[in-house]
Amino acid sequence: MSVLVVAELHGGHIAPATLHAVTAATQLGGEVHLLLAGHNVDPAPAAAIPAVAKVLVADGEAHAHALAEPLTALLLPLAPHYSHVLAAATAFGKNLMPRLAALLDVQAISEITAVIAADTFVRPIYAGNALATVRSSDTLKVLTVRATAFAAAAAEGGSAMIETIAPADAGPARFVGQSLTQSARPELTSARIVVAGGRGLGGAEPFQMLESLADKLGAAIGASRAAVDAGFVPNDLQVGQTGKIVAPELYIAVGISGAIQHVAGMKDSKVIVAINKDEEAPIFQVADYGLVADLFEALPELIKAL
Repeated sequence: MSVLVVAELHGGHIAPATLHAVTAATQLGGEVHLLLAGHNVDPAPAAAIPAVAKVLVADGEAHAHALAEPLTALLLPLAPHYSHVLAAATAFGKNLMPRLAALLDVQAISEITAVIAADTFVRPIYAGNALATVRSSDTLKVLTVRATAFAAAAAEGGSAMIETIAPADAGPARFVGQSLTQSARPELTSARIVVAGGRGLGGAEPFQMLESLADKLGAAIGASRAAVDAGFVPNDLQVGQTGKIVAPELYIAVGISGAIQHVAGMKDSKVIVAINKDEEAPIFQVADYGLVADLFEALPELIKAL
């Protein structure tokens, strides 16, 4: 049977995380179909993804804001025609897929990091300290995919068939509003370089040093949960088990001790650099490069050198 990937749309465009989910789908066997549910959707970019054989387009006002309720109603009659239904393990996917699995009376398997077989997957447990290999006996598998564990699928060169399907009714759910943070910096989860600060910075003002460093490197800004809880930065910058999962080419951790929950969100980074004055800080256990130094002395020197 075929595999269905539910695309996440941002402003009418396919979110980068969806391309990672497509790669996971290709490892499950069978054709890969991509569902685009939105309003005034352009299916051409989706059809250009070489790994996708068919694009299903549900265009209606009920799907304009990616509400889980109408999207679940749309998926319920579609899902039984597939062996697997999956989405990226973003806020979008985490909101949608468990709801769908519950209504289908199957087990949701969350944040898979590897596909062993069509019924067997690897997923992190215990805040990423262990990996569990799980096998599902459900006829239909409902999955979310940790995007950082799979390469992004190619976005050009394909010519998938496009099929229009009827959108779902909005039901009792109503979109009220949303607040979007605007930034000239790269989006945290897709940035090539991330500069993250922790409680060691001591306040909101020192984070301006991180911003200077990020500007030099063209990097995104991140933070530990301790820094977010202390009010140094907004929570949309939090990296970790209860924040965002990142895997950039370079991750610079400044004043971050390296709690398990934080490491779970960045340990797949290609190169990890840690700056901390405590030589016993756990962050040094996962760092490729460690500098034991006062960050208030080291950062200005680093910025000057750059």
